[in-house]
Amino acid sequence: MHAELAAVLRLMPDETPVVHAGRRFWTGHLDGHEIVAVLSGVGKVAAATTATLLCAELGVERCVFTGTAGGLAPKARVGDIVVAQTLLQHDMDASPLFPRYEVPFYGVDRFHADAAMSATLVDATRSALDAAAHGGDELGDGLDAAHLRAFGIEAPAVHAGLVVSGDRFVATGTANAELRSALPDALAVEMEGAALAQVCHDFGVPFAVVRTVSDRADDAAHVDFLRFVDDVASRYALAIVRRFLRALDRP
Repeated sequence: MHAELAAVLRLMPDETPVVHAGRRFWTGHLDGHEIVAVLSGVGKVAAATTATLLCAELGVERCVFTGTAGGLAPKARVGDIVVAQTLLQHDMDASPLFPRYEVPFYGVDRFHADAAMSATLVDATRSALDAAAHGGDELGDGLDAAHLRAFGIEAPAVHAGLVVSGDRFVATGTANAELRSALPDALAVEMEGAALAQVCHDFGVPFAVVRTVSDRADDAAHVDFLRFVDDVASRYALAIVRRFLRALDRP
């Protein structure tokens, strides 16, 4: 989302735009690391195009994808953070030629995020949540308990596991229940992560995905979404990414 990108760009002292296929990629530095920041676009095709350009045109060495998701597992509450260990397209169905969810000719239905990057993201998330809970904002990210309480968020948690993606915004109790029944280990649902995962798999680029649970992917999924992104998700994303980058500096 634009608010997440803007939060990152504010702390990049030398951001320079480069345009490919109508997308503006911002190259520069964040906390001493050379990075490229870009909006993925909404949906799997847009995200796949963006990821392909990152890998093929800009030569990135790894990808970190931030954003929001709807909670599926009961424990994935609004304000929690989900780090993907595996990703799956819940609307991929080439049966009876291939098993449901399996990506044709890949022989798999789930793509694995980089284990080391994901573990670092979990640690970075816990650090950010702990700082917010105790009123600390040593990195100047603007994340604090007051922003969380405004949305009724208390004691947010971090979860790691399966995140599923599809080209529809899941926003009814019926659709939510169907996904939970078909994929009982899924923590959250969104619209892009599995596409990025497949592209990064093809290019051999390690990747990680971290999502803020913005809603329960049910009939209330539209409530205050944009305000949530501005006040919570964008602050989460910046705090987590900065801690992730700093962890890379440690021996």
